[in-house]
Amino acid sequence: MSKRKRYQRLNDAFEIGLYVICGFCIVYYTFLGVNSRSFQAILIISVLLLIRLVVKWTKSEWFPALRFFVLFFITVAMLFANLFGFYKVIPYLDKMEHLLSGVILCFIGLLVLRKMIQNQGMPRISSRIGIWFALFFSVAMAGCWEMYEFTTDRLFGLLSQNGSLTDTMVDIICGTVGAAGTALYLAYKAKRHPLSILDTDRSVD
Repeated sequence: MSKRKRYQRLNDAFEIGLYVICGFCIVYYTFLGVNSRSFQAILIISVLLLIRLVVKWTKSEWFPALRFFVLFFITVAMLFANLFGFYKVIPYLDKMEHLLSGVILCFIGLLVLRKMIQNQGMPRISSRIGIWFALFFSVAMAGCWEMYEFTTDRLFGLLSQNGSLTDTMVDIICGTVGAAGTALYLAYKAKRHPLSILDTDRSVD
């Protein structure tokens, strides 16, 4: 079995595990009459199905690493934080989410560039350009998310940013650190296999 297929099977098992846990939570919390928790479990399943629909609709083949980190992010942000209420139990859980988002967005930036190459018939470009694009894409999206939180806090009186510039900047830094770490990983992959990260016939493990 190839390394890629082995990673895909692990991701499949990971996703099935999330479905099983959420299915159990729906039955358990409905029995207890805690409808808010049941709704959170239903929401997780809906997000997982939506992601599958988006992948199918866009005809995109996700990198195994991207799929893993998306599933891990859902586990941390939606399962642990929201469904089980671990925000008060695990210190800096919010910062972990922003760190993971930086990783995910860096892979998505690379995926966007590869789709452009594939669909627009663009000529081959240097893997270094691809890595820099992915890094800047991730950092830019981290900034856009904080602008969204700032806007909603101002308009609707929410406290997403805790009214603190420090919280905002630490979130952006966490996202940037995650993106930078992913960019270094991609650079390592590109050094071992030149152009592999931008080759539409191959995938990043």
